[in-house]
Amino acid sequence: MESIAGFFSGLSWSDLKEWSGVAATSLRIAVILALAWAALLVSRRLIRSLRLYLAGQKENVEDVKRVETLARVFRYIASVLITVIAGLAVMGELGIAIGPILGAAGVVGVAVGFGAQSLIKDYFTGFFLLLENQVRQGDVVQVAGIGGLVEEITLRYVRLRDYDGNVHFIPNGNITLVTNRSRGFAQSVMDIGVAYREDVDQCFEVMRQVGREMREDPVFGPKILEDLEIAGVDQWADSAVVLRCRFKVMPLEQWAVRREFLRRLKRAFDQNGIEIPYPHLTVYAGEDKSGKAPPFRIASAGEEFLDAASGGDAAPH
Repeated sequence: MESIAGFFSGLSWSDLKEWSGVAATSLRIAVILALAWAALLVSRRLIRSLRLYLAGQKENVEDVKRVETLARVFRYIASVLITVIAGLAVMGELGIAIGPILGAAGVVGVAVGFGAQSLIKDYFTGFFLLLENQVRQGDVVQVAGIGGLVEEITLRYVRLRDYDGNVHFIPNGNITLVTNRSRGFAQSVMDIGVAYREDVDQCFEVMRQVGREMREDPVFGPKILEDLEIAGVDQWADSAVVLRCRFKVMPLEQWAVRREFLRRLKRAFDQNGIEIPYPHLTVYAGEDKSGKAPPFRIASAGEEFLDAASGGDAAPH
């Protein structure tokens, strides 16, 4: 205590005034930082409470996803604004003139804008992606040629995780087309190949029966919104007649329903003796004017070897 008292007693009035000014400035900076920290906490809690309230008012899952996505963006914007304001206030307390900095920032911003056009494009595109509700957290989309689950969306980028577990960060400026597979409902489209000799109407009936069984199933029934829709014969392929059908299903359920339908249809086709053909090739030699086809001489590899070894004198079999 005596050493501290001696330190202050040895200071002149100007020194004491200077130290008191430093202490007051430090105190004000501490208050600013404390207020900024408190503002961050309050903003996050308010946004979280608002998100939970709005999500509780929504019965549609898609609306809940949109609320959660917007809440994340608002939390990000609030954090940036509070941090910038607190930083400017601290600079003002340190005696740094903010006016010239803001003026210079405007000039520099114009110069940087020309060099960072892609960054500005990212923010503008991200703003309209959120405003128009094109993408939400939890959607399964395809953007910039990459498909996957949207784990995070900001004004800067979209973070996707694909089926293999890889994470992709896609700048919003690179997004020109959004294919969203999570809106309202989905169509599970299936192309079924059967042999040419099969009765197409019988195949349709077996397909409808499998579709009815799936609608009555306690697991897959709630995922299917309408009965199986059979479009008909889609094409005459090289080895099969292709029959096209589809289910109207809940979002993101099209793949599970398709796999289960194909599994059950394979078993039903086997039980009814309906052939699912292998790819094959038919060799046709043609016919003469009398309707007779020229004969084919079929020889095994061993006969061809003996024939070549004997100079073509081997007797045909």
